[in-house]
Amino acid sequence: MRVTVLGAGPGGYVAAIRAAQLGADVTVVEAGEVGGTCLNWGCIPTKTLIASAELLHKARNAKSYGLELDGTITPNIQKIVERKNKVVDVQVKGIRGLFKSWGVTLIEGRGVIMSPGKLEVTLADGSKQELETDRIIIATGSRPAQIPVFPFDGKRILSSDNAINPESIPESLLIVGAGVIGCEFAFIYKEFGADVTMVEMMPNAVSTEDAEISQLLERELKKNKIKLLTGTSVEKVDVKDDGVSVQLSNGKTIDASQVLVSIGRSVNSKDIGLENLGMKTGDRGEILIDESMQTNIEGIYAIGDVTGGVMLAHLASKEGVVAAENALGGNSHVNYNVIPAAIFTSPEIGSVGITEKQAEDKGLKYKIGRFQFRSLGKAHAMGEISGMFKIIAEEGSDKILGAHIIGAHASDLIHEVALAMEKGLTTKDIAHTIHAHPTLAEGLMEAAEDVHDAAIHSPKK
Repeated sequence: MRVTVLGAGPGGYVAAIRAAQLGADVTVVEAGEVGGTCLNWGCIPTKTLIASAELLHKARNAKSYGLELDGTITPNIQKIVERKNKVVDVQVKGIRGLFKSWGVTLIEGRGVIMSPGKLEVTLADGSKQELETDRIIIATGSRPAQIPVFPFDGKRILSSDNAINPESIPESLLIVGAGVIGCEFAFIYKEFGADVTMVEMMPNAVSTEDAEISQLLERELKKNKIKLLTGTSVEKVDVKDDGVSVQLSNGKTIDASQVLVSIGRSVNSKDIGLENLGMKTGDRGEILIDESMQTNIEGIYAIGDVTGGVMLAHLASKEGVVAAENALGGNSHVNYNVIPAAIFTSPEIGSVGITEKQAEDKGLKYKIGRFQFRSLGKAHAMGEISGMFKIIAEEGSDKILGAHIIGAHASDLIHEVALAMEKGLTTKDIAHTIHAHPTLAEGLMEAAEDVHDAAIHSPKK
C-alpha cells in the first residue's frame, strides 16, 4: 500500500512513521522544514525562549534561595536565539533520522492533489514531479491569521513567527490577544526587559480556561507588572518611524515600540488541490472529516489544524496515528473528551476535560475539589507557591469531568488526571493512590480528597 502524506508537521510526520511501521510504502511531501509550525515556529522555539526567561528569573531572585551572585545578570538576545535555533536543529535532524530509519521518503517541495491517486510536486528548482499513491493524508496545518488592520512587516507589527526571532528586545511591546500565545510571549518579553501591555476583546485572559484559573493568571500578570486591558479591541494602527500608535475601542491610544498580534490562526487548505476533488470544507476553509479522519473523498484523510478543530500539536499527532491506521484498514478513533492542554505561562497552566462553566451549561450535577500550591511543602521548598489544583467530578458517580491546574509543572502534572479520565477512574481512585512526599503531585491527591471534604491539609469548610 502506497501512502502519501502532505505536510511534515507534528501530525504529518507521526502519520508517516505509523504508516511505515504498519508496512506501507510512505512518501512525505513538505514545502518547508520537517516538524512544521510546532517545531520550527511554535511549541519548541517558544519553550526554549521560556527556559531562558525562567533561568533569568531564578538568577535574579537567587538571594531568596540563599545564593550570593556577583555582577549583573542580563539577557543576551542573540545568544538566546542561537540556543533556540540549535534546539530546533537537533529536533529537525531527529525527525529526518526517523524517516530514514523507517524507510520514509521525504520530497521537499509544494504538493498539489490532482486526483485521489495522484499528486504533483513543485520542487525547489521549479521542476515538477508526479506521485502515484493509494492513500493520501493531508496535514498542511495552519498559519498566523492575517487581519487587514494589522499589516505584518516583521519590524513594527509582528506575528508569532516574528516574535521567536527578535534581533533586540523592544522598550515597549503591545500584545493584541491575551490567549495562549499572547500570554506566553507576555511573560517571555517582560522577563527579557520589555514594558508589556496586553489588549484582549474577551472579559478575561486565556478565556477558554476555567474561570478560576483565568483569574489566578491575571493576578500573576499584575504581579509581574504586565498590563492587561480586557473587553477592549484595536480600532486602528499607525506605524511611525519610532514605533506604533494604536487606537483602542475605549477611546485611548497606546504608543509602543512594537505590536505583537496573536489573535488566531488560519488553516492551510488553499492551493493544495481541493478544488480538483470536490472536497467538502467549512466556512473557514477547514477540511471536514468523519470519525476515521477520512474526508468525503474515499482514500483521502485529513488531520490536525487544517481540519479546524482544537489546534494542539499532540492532538494532531494522535489524529495522525488514527488516520494512518485507518488508511491501512484499521478501526481507530480519537477520544476528544480527554485532550490535555498546557499553557507555558509563569506559572504554567494544565487542563483536561470540561470547565466548571461548561458543566453548568450542560446541566450536570457536580462537586469540586480544590487545593492550593501554598499548602505543599515541596512548593515552598521550590519557591513556587502560586497556584491551585481544581478537580470537577460528577455528583453520584464520582466520574472526573475535568481538572485544571495553575502552578509550577502544571503541564506535567495534568497527565495523571488525563490517564484517570481515559481509564474511567474516579476522584476516589486518585485520592486512595499513595503519592510520594514531598511532591507537587500530592496536590492532585488532596484536591481529589477535597471533592469529598476529606483533604487532610485543607482547613475545615
